[in-house]
Amino acid sequence: MDATAVILTGPKEIDVQTVALSDPGAADIVVEIAHSGISTGTEKLFWSGNMPPFPGMGYPLIPGYEASGEVVEAGPDADFAVGDHVFVPGANCYGDVKGLFGGASSRLVSDSARAVKIDRQMGPEGSLLALAATARHAICAPIAELPDLIVGHGVFGRLLARICIASGKTPTVWEVNTDRMAGADGYDVIHPDADPRHDYGCVIDASGNGDLLNTFVSRIAKGGEVVLAGFYPEPLTFAFPPAFMKEARLRIAAEWTSDDLIATRDLIETGALSLAGLITHQSSQAGAASAYQTAFNDPTCLKMILNWEH
Repeated sequence: MDATAVILTGPKEIDVQTVALSDPGAADIVVEIAHSGISTGTEKLFWSGNMPPFPGMGYPLIPGYEASGEVVEAGPDADFAVGDHVFVPGANCYGDVKGLFGGASSRLVSDSARAVKIDRQMGPEGSLLALAATARHAICAPIAELPDLIVGHGVFGRLLARICIASGKTPTVWEVNTDRMAGADGYDVIHPDADPRHDYGCVIDASGNGDLLNTFVSRIAKGGEVVLAGFYPEPLTFAFPPAFMKEARLRIAAEWTSDDLIATRDLIETGALSLAGLITHQSSQAGAASAYQTAFNDPTCLKMILNWEH
């Protein structure tokens, strides 16, 4: 069984090739992918060659951990039936081609336990489930506080703001790029220079800019929390005396868990969380090389989706 997949053959080298898929097992499903998302966090680091050493990394690599499509084959021990529409957080089913993420493919084989059934009517927005679940994980961890301030109004920052509102609190959002200041729904987006506050109880960084850590510390109240929700390839440092005076708390939010995926899907299905307006660009698989350039370099691109149906 073959598939057409996006392959990173090296830094900034993208090709679309036919790859062989592993045979599915008893608990596996085969999914025809309709849509897959391009991550501007970890995928950009792999694309640029700036990802620090990471288990399973290397080239050639099939990127993508945001994929949705239809189950076309299900093993006897699988949790799904043929015809189900599912979200799949990538796959590792490509033989010698590394599938550390593995979602940017026309077809994939996955352990059914990794997939989540979603409404087919979600269309391309179904591929946003992992990113939304990552936002939920940052906000709704057992020891988490709802944020007063979110830094960054890209697609991840918007999801953080929407989940925060769904949880009962209206945050302030910082953004320095004028192209991204629009699109808020129920919260304010301001430039940090226009914000006089230095008493935030919880700040969540969605920008991935580690150089701002001292700024975050300066803006929290005594005993306040700074949550690092981006991915930071360089070592992080901060001045200790201001953090000492504030008795600052630092928390790192990792990726979603399976419980986050289910909870986020339920938020979407009940209407508590909307994914509307987050996908700004789409491309066919044939235009993948250009699509990755746009996703990583065009500030007007919030989210790029590869449409495998066209």
